[in-house]
Amino acid sequence: MARYYVNNNVQTGGDHEVHKHGCSYMPTANRTYLGDFTSCQPAVRQAKTHHTQSNGCYYCCNDCHTS
Repeated sequence: MARYYVNNNVQTGGDHEVHKHGCSYMPTANRTYLGDFTSCQPAVRQAKTHHTQSNGCYYCCNDCHTS
């Protein structure tokens, strides 16, 4: 299990990125803790309850990165 967070700052394409704890691209502030999950898929689903347009980080959640 890993801890997942969503970046509350919108990215250039309009997405809010989901990051796994320890990712060097995860912001140190302005993020929301999503919970502990076994993969990025449920973390992104949870993020979408906060930000409809959420997406996995290319670097730490590549399986969930769609744009």
